[in-house]
Amino acid sequence: MREYLSTVSDPNLAHFAEGTPEFDAYIRDMRWAQRYAYESRARMNRELLRSLAQAVSPKRKTKEAAIAVQVVNCHHNYTERERHGGKDLWITRKGAIKADAGDLGVIPGSMGTDTYIVRGKGNADSYNSSSHGAGRRLSRGDAKRQLDKTGLRAQMKGKAWNAGSASALIDEDPRAYKDIRQVMADQSDLTEVLHVLTQVLNYKGTG
Repeated sequence: MREYLSTVSDPNLAHFAEGTPEFDAYIRDMRWAQRYAYESRARMNRELLRSLAQAVSPKRKTKEAAIAVQVVNCHHNYTERERHGGKDLWITRKGAIKADAGDLGVIPGSMGTDTYIVRGKGNADSYNSSSHGAGRRLSRGDAKRQLDKTGLRAQMKGKAWNAGSASALIDEDPRAYKDIRQVMADQSDLTEVLHVLTQVLNYKGTG
């Protein structure tokens, strides 16, 4: 930024200025990455539906699902150009999803709590957004210091999960997250709940 401004009041506020080559390059690469992420999720959906169809109707010879489904594929933690209040703005949804009127979204709680399928209400006060999950109550570091694998196993009782990796998953303990039911109640002016999914299986990559 020092190439374009004489001073930067706070290094944490440094950013690419719109209209510069750096800004254009960043936006181009970011949009490519977002399209890649979207298509990756779409492919996982197709593979999941294909496998499910084979399990439900193994004699049916088809590459497509033999069941009627509605697929929801929504970004979170992303940036897009949108019009709000009569102005074209770059909207960054950090910890959020787009919840314009009619938009379908997925809002999970944690590895041990419910997930919500929602329809956006298009609340202009939130720039047509809602949370993308419960949100953390404890940072990852605090969770590792304060929680233990015995407690995690108790939280995950009755669910199929990679329990052998409990030590590596302490920072994902459901106790590290806010109450998703309260979060959904607090944002009832942003989304309409269509379905509540209760976990029976959870798998997390542990690196």
